[in-house]
Amino acid sequence: MGKAGANIIDDTALLASARRTLQGEQTGIGSVAARLDARFALACRTLLGCQGRVIVTGMGKSGHIGGKIAATFASTGTPAFFMHPAEAGHGDLGMITRQDVVLALSNSGETTEILVLLPHLKRLGVPLIALTGREASTLARAATIALDVSVEHEACPHNLAPTTSTTATLAMGDALAVAVLEARGFSAEDFARAHPGGNLGRRLLLHVEDIMRRDAALPRVGPDTPLAAGLIEMSAKGLGLTAVVDETGQVLGVFSDGDLRRALDKRLDVHAATMRQVMTTGGRSIGPRELAASAALLMETHRVTALLVVDEAQRLIGALNVHDLMRAGVV
Repeated sequence: MGKAGANIIDDTALLASARRTLQGEQTGIGSVAARLDARFALACRTLLGCQGRVIVTGMGKSGHIGGKIAATFASTGTPAFFMHPAEAGHGDLGMITRQDVVLALSNSGETTEILVLLPHLKRLGVPLIALTGREASTLARAATIALDVSVEHEACPHNLAPTTSTTATLAMGDALAVAVLEARGFSAEDFARAHPGGNLGRRLLLHVEDIMRRDAALPRVGPDTPLAAGLIEMSAKGLGLTAVVDETGQVLGVFSDGDLRRALDKRLDVHAATMRQVMTTGGRSIGPRELAASAALLMETHRVTALLVVDEAQRLIGALNVHDLMRAGVV
């Protein structure tokens, strides 16, 4: 029967259901945002003042949301972990210290596994921030700070399955984490240090000097070098360009495939012309301590495939192209 019923549902009905769900969840998040008040700021200050860890707890669907919130805090400069409330009464309460802050999630505010933790938290004097859908609930009344994440309706057509309420709670957790990281001055490089593995770490941790070509691999010619010799240098180094430098190594310009096309359009004699006549003065360059991701953005913005790397005196010290970035996993 299930398969037969599924066959008669058309795409229009499925898309309409998806849109209702997304619009309902959007409305729910909007209502939570409209109710933000001084309690949110107080919660942020409490988290900022935490000398220990932020311990997030929740049961069922709230527990899954809590795990993600704890991970977000941990990756953005706030030490945090998730504690399963059902395990807490069997020894895990020992993980909580007086320097910690507890963030408890319960839409009803009456989750038994959460409520049994309250006396222990009171004895320790641990600040308790509650994310709940009922401000008059036992959890909200016991909390140091209670943040209202109530929604009018779940996205579930029966108004039963936690959908909009869990989305609103997750959004509130993200709002807390982002507000705290901004207040703490948490930078992109700080974020990278917490994510050293994979593509994200490579994008944020690698600097230009880590992947640039150096020394003999650098294509370079003088301004009076014949165009033909410049073409040979460019071809031999395989970077798609050559730097034009003076006797001190200071960059005067750059010569690329585009410059060659323009020279041919002007019908210049490739045997008689010099690099000074055909180069692009200055050219695009970047510093060695810039992030490799910044080099990728610069190439994309200016629609070039290679960059010179220069020191503070604009002397040539390296070069890289898009293939170097790809090999490093930056793009």
